[in-house]
Amino acid sequence: MILIYRVLTNLIYPFLFIFVYCRRIINKEDSRRFKEKLLPSCFNAKRNSSMKLIWFHAASIGEFKSVIPIIEKLLLNNSNLEILVTTTTLSSGNLATIEFKRFKNVYHRFFPFDVNFLINNFLTVWKPDNIFLVDSEIWPNLILNAKKRQIPLALINARLTTKTFNRWLRFPKTAKKIFSLFDLCLVSNNETKEYLEKLNVKNIHADGNIKLITEIDQNKITNLNEKFLLSKRFWVAASIHKGEDLFCLKAHKKIKEKYEDIVTILIPRHIDRTNEINSLSNSLNFETQLLNQDDAILENKEVIVINSFGVLQDYFKYAKSVFIGKSILKKFKDDGGQNPIDAAKLNCKIYHGPYVYNFDEIYKIFKEKDVAKEVKTYEELSDNLIEDLKNPLKITNNNSDFIKNLSQKTLVNTMKNINNFIK
Repeated sequence: MILIYRVLTNLIYPFLFIFVYCRRIINKEDSRRFKEKLLPSCFNAKRNSSMKLIWFHAASIGEFKSVIPIIEKLLLNNSNLEILVTTTTLSSGNLATIEFKRFKNVYHRFFPFDVNFLINNFLTVWKPDNIFLVDSEIWPNLILNAKKRQIPLALINARLTTKTFNRWLRFPKTAKKIFSLFDLCLVSNNETKEYLEKLNVKNIHADGNIKLITEIDQNKITNLNEKFLLSKRFWVAASIHKGEDLFCLKAHKKIKEKYEDIVTILIPRHIDRTNEINSLSNSLNFETQLLNQDDAILENKEVIVINSFGVLQDYFKYAKSVFIGKSILKKFKDDGGQNPIDAAKLNCKIYHGPYVYNFDEIYKIFKEKDVAKEVKTYEELSDNLIEDLKNPLKITNNNSDFIKNLSQKTLVNTMKNINNFIK
C-alpha cells in the first residue's frame, strides 16, 4: 500500500502545479511564496548548523496558534534551539508573519506536498533534529523518510475521529506500520488514545487539548468599533459554515421581534464566503454591512458580516453570547465542532449545535461549568439569546479562573513530555 501511495503521489505531482496556480489566482495561496509547496529550489533553508532544529508541522490557524505557547517555553528554557514551523493555509502563513516578528531563530515555511522526492529534499536541506506533527497531520512519505533518517518523531494533540480511524483500518498493516513509527504521542482526548492503542502505538500520553494553553492578554485586544460594541445589544456567530449562516439569520429575525435594535455579527470560518453571506442577508431584507478590516460599523446596520482574518478575539472580548459553528447541521456529525476555548476564556456564554465531535471533551467540561449550552433549533438559540440580552452588558464571571487552572495543568504535563523527548 505504501508503494502504491508513493507511485500515486509521484504521478499527481505535475498536476499539483495546476492546482496551486488556480488557487493562487483566486487568492487562496500566498502570491510570493506558493512555490515553497512545489519546488525544492524554493525551500529557502536558513539555519545555524550548530543549533538544534525542532520542526512543528501545524496545518492551519488553530493548530498553529496551539503550538505558539510551546515554542515560547522551549525558547525560554533552551538557548541552543531553532524552530521551524510549517503550515498549509494562506491564513496561517499570514498569522505566522505577524507572530514570529517577536521571536529569534523561528522560521515559517509552507509545507511541501507529501511527494517522496520533495520530502526527501526538504529533510536534506533543513536537517531537523526532532519533528512534531500537530493534530491529525499524518503524511506517510514524511513519516517514513524521517524514520529512515532516524529523526525522532512525535504526534502532539493527536486526534483521530471514528471516521478517520475506520479509513485507516481499511489498510490495517499499513496503518500499524505508519503509526508505530511515532516515538511519542500526546493525545487530545481519550477516544484517540483508545484508537492509537488499537494501532499498537506506544508511549501515549493523555495530557489534554493543547488548544487550551494559548494565553489571551485582553489588554492587547483592540477593536476600532469598541464604542459601537459597548453601546449595542449584539451577539456573535463565530466560525460558521455554509448553511449555518441561514440558521443564524433566522435566529436574528426572531430576536428582532423582541429587540428591534439587535445587531448580529457573523464571522464565517472561510472568508471567501463573505460575499455569499452578505447577499443572503440582503435577500432577507436585513440592513447588512460587509465589514472589511479597518472599517467602522455603520449605525443603521443590523447584520455585520466580518470580512477579515484572525479577528474572533476582537469580538469575543465584548460579546456576552456567542454561537460557535460547524455544529448545527447533520453533515457535521462525524467531524463537527470549532474551537470554543477563546470564547470561554473571554467570558462569553457559548451556544453550539449537537455535532461537536472535534471538541466533545472540552464541551463536556464547559457544560458542567455552565459555560456552554447545546441548542438544536434556531428558535431555541434565539430564546436563549433573548434571555441573555435582557441585560446587554457583559458581566465578568469566574470562568477564566477555572479555564486558567485547566490550561496550566495541560501546559505543564505537555512540556514535561516534550522536554523529555527532545533531550
